Amino acid sequence: MNTETIHRDAILIDAVAPLLQKLEHVDTYIAGGVTCVAPTVAVGGETSATALGTIARWLHLIRSREDLTLVTVAADIERAKRQGRMGILFHFQGTGPFGTDLHLVDAFQAVGVRMVQLTYNRKDYVGDGCEEEVDAGLSKFGKNLVKRLNECRVVVDCTHTGYKTTMDALSLTTRPAVFSHSNSAALFPSRRNIKDDQALAVAATGGLVGVTAVPQFLVPANGAAARPSLDHLIAHIDHFVSLIGIDHVALGLDYWWGTLPFSNVETAIQEWERFVSAGDWDPQVYPRPPHYNLPEIETPAMLSGLTAGLLRCGYKEGDVRKILGLNWLRVFQEVWGE
Repeated sequence: MNTETIHRDAILIDAVAPLLQKLEHVDTYIAGGVTCVAPTVAVGGETSATALGTIARWLHLIRSREDLTLVTVAADIERAKRQGRMGILFHFQGTGPFGTDLHLVDAFQAVGVRMVQLTYNRKDYVGDGCEEEVDAGLSKFGKNLVKRLNECRVVVDCTHTGYKTTMDALSLTTRPAVFSHSNSAALFPSRRNIKDDQALAVAATGGLVGVTAVPQFLVPANGAAARPSLDHLIAHIDHFVSLIGIDHVALGLDYWWGTLPFSNVETAIQEWERFVSAGDWDPQVYPRPPHYNLPEIETPAMLSGLTAGLLRCGYKEGDVRKILGLNWLRVFQEVWGE
């Protein structure tokens, strides 16, 4: 079977898509053959009202288009594939919309939120982010939140979260958890990447690591804009496959509209300065733009290049299908139900 056929027939899930904070980019995912994509509908300390407004706009868009469908159970993804539609999965990067009210987990689950990241780089009510100098682990509220996410069948996401806080969460969760978009600290020791024992701990829950294509988390910038290739991304995939097994590695590519070619350099710098000023990004971890996406998969419309790259590097067809989407599908089936 040739590359184009494998890519066309595969269930392809990109579980992290802040690019879709700008709704006009939906069609580039469809063009790339994506079966299910997870737009970031809240980030950091955003309020409940802001998150609900974003979700409302998404629900309106989904209902206005025949080629989109809301994903709330795993079967929705399989149905989307059969029907030639693209599933939309709501994802929080941070727990700001919950404040300290656990009942809001139930409320946001009811409107479609199915994966929640515990922190966004900084300390919050739940625990410490990966950029904090001190990591005290999960707070009492954080422990109760993990339990409530489990009860509501929402995926616990440990990306952007401090080492001890993640390890506390992974020891507490009763359902598979994930690092939705994290690369290997063994290959590149950015504070945004994860250690091998974190990867082993998430696999032990039945969960997975979603590898990210963000250039500044693939290779060091070394004083200039990082210009990684697809081979650098596949090296992180290789590392995790060797460490935790083919069933626990997937994609959270994290395309963002502040990278080229989605944004000009001036706009990207303005956004970078905004996040740095807010304290969400440390310039040592998030170097100043410009940032260049991998040339082989520069946009989601080019994702067949990833399928070709995995096959070129010796992955068998069945294993490629797992990385592209079947591993996410299994986790979603176990957490959300069929």
